Parts: sequence; structure tokens; C-alpha cells
Amino acid sequence: MKARILIVACIGLVLLVACDAPATAGPVEPLSTTGGAQAQPTEPEALAPSEPAPSPTMEAIMPFELTSTAFAQGDPIPKVYSCKGEDISPPLAWGDPPDSTLSFVLIMDDPDAPVGTWDHWVVFNLPANLRALPENLQPGDLAANYGVNSWGRGDYGGPCPPSGTHRYFFKLYALDTTLSMDEIPDKGQLLAAMDGHILAETELMGTFSH
Repeated sequence: MKARILIVACIGLVLLVACDAPATAGPVEPLSTTGGAQAQPTEPEALAPSEPAPSPTMEAIMPFELTSTAFAQGDPIPKVYSCKGEDISPPLAWGDPPDSTLSFVLIMDDPDAPVGTWDHWVVFNLPANLRALPENLQPGDLAANYGVNSWGRGDYGGPCPPSGTHRYFFKLYALDTTLSMDEIPDKGQLLAAMDGHILAETELMGTFSH
């Protein structure tokens, strides 16, 4: 009888201790080795690649745009700027060149001439702070130098194709120097002097038909 009472007391004590004990987290389920899909730890989300910073060198060689209020890229050049009209130069404008620009060169030529490329206008040492040329520019209007065109003249000669439709390219170059020439150059001599000094270039093309 005393033994039975002692056993009951012990069971009661064990139950009392179990009830008073703080709850603990259940055991972690081990990974199964007998099959069945198990949740896999996810990898950290990949960071989106950041955009590369623009290279100052690349920005420096990007072309600046040459435009005209008289005609758009690829459009016909108005008659007034040709030998069929008043034969005056069209207005031109352009954006900012590289910071180290010291002068500009402007060349207008026609690659469709039957005798080969015909040079219409050759101007160099245009001031670096210049951003436009007015209509009907004449030698002496600006502090610039003129080369000879294919007519042997030192001024502008407008489109004057013998037949068909020709393309006329106005090419503007930003140079890191001003050019010192011993004689009045033609386009070929000027291009040779410019070699290694071109920082940026742009062009505007218009057409004209006979």
C-alpha cells in the first residue's frame, strides 16, 4: 500500500514538472533520404547590373550636329543658293564642339560631279566660339581664311550640276589647333594639314537637280 502511494506521488510530481516547464520549439525535421520534394534554400536575389558611367573620352568624340534653316538633311537646296539663283551661301548653325576645340574647318563638295568630286567652298580657321554662319557669307566678314575651290576661287560657289540630281555635303570639322598655311590651300592640302588634329566632325547633305 505504501509502495502504491509512492508510485502515484512520483507520477504526479513528473506531471507537475512537465506542465511548469517552458515550451520549446519542436525538433527540426531532418532532410528526407527516401524521396519527396524538399524545400531548398533560395539563393540571394541577383543585383541588377548598374549602367556604366559614360566615358568622358567617348563623349568628347561624339559628333556635334550641323543644321540649316534653309533645308533639312537630305532635302533639296533652295534655288537661291545655287548658280541658278543668287549663288549665295546658306545659313548654317551647329552645337558645342569638344572643349579643346581651337578652330573649325568648313568644306562643301559634290561627289557626284562627272569629273570627280567638285569642291564648292573651303573655309578654315573659323573661330572656336563661333556657332553659326549667316546667309551670304563673304570673305572678310569673319576672322577666317579661305581656300580655293574647284573653280580656282576663294569664295562660295553654289550647286551647279550639268545634269541630274547631285548631293552636296557641308562638312564641319573641330580642330585642336589653328592652321598656318604657307600658301592658299586647296581642299587636298587643307585635309593634309588637318591630319591628326580633328576632334569631331559633322555634316549636312542637301541635293540639287539641273
